[in-house]
Amino acid sequence: MAAPMRRAWLGLLRAALPAARPYHAPPPRRKPGGVYRPDPSDPLTPLWQLQPAYEAKLYGRHGSASGVDPARLWPSPEKLQELEAEEREWFSGLREMEAALDAKEQQAERQRVEREKLIAANMAKMPQMIEDWRREKAARKEKEREDKARRERLLAEAQERFGHKVDYRSAKFQELVQEMEKKQRKELKLKKKQLKEEAKKKTAVDPEPAPVSAGGPEPA
Repeated sequence: MAAPMRRAWLGLLRAALPAARPYHAPPPRRKPGGVYRPDPSDPLTPLWQLQPAYEAKLYGRHGSASGVDPARLWPSPEKLQELEAEEREWFSGLREMEAALDAKEQQAERQRVEREKLIAANMAKMPQMIEDWRREKAARKEKEREDKARRERLLAEAQERFGHKVDYRSAKFQELVQEMEKKQRKELKLKKKQLKEEAKKKTAVDPEPAPVSAGGPEPA
């Protein structure tokens, strides 16, 4: 019941109120008397209206009707020197721009040549690098085969000693490996010592012959 009554009231309000129209504010009226010139003696005059930039704006908009002397708009010699120095600092001349572009192009050309030389050198080294890689790969596989054969041999010796299979990761197997390595080092050291003693004996049995003088043997 409340909803139909509300819709009825809304319909009546729409019928009673006039249709809304878009509002456009009128433009501000121009003050009579020509161009506005700020009064420097008026304390209410904004400071920015007393600057040379505002006078330049007035002269650019109204021309001679603004009453601004165009000679006053030209910068002073000190200001002109300051502007020229700023322009030289931030905006380089045509010759400087051309020199900078030439230097940039030369740098890019040098980098291109160096890159091509590096590529050529690497391509020349490529066959040797491939050969070295194949040799290292073969050596690595050979070492893996030797390690596998050595581990299998040690596992067989461990099985023969303990009477059962032993895991190569177990403590018993590691102790056996250390014992075998110690034994091998001892045997190698003993073999080197024997070879050294045999070399000493051979030197004592076969002494070096005495050097013969250039004039031949001396007469008895």
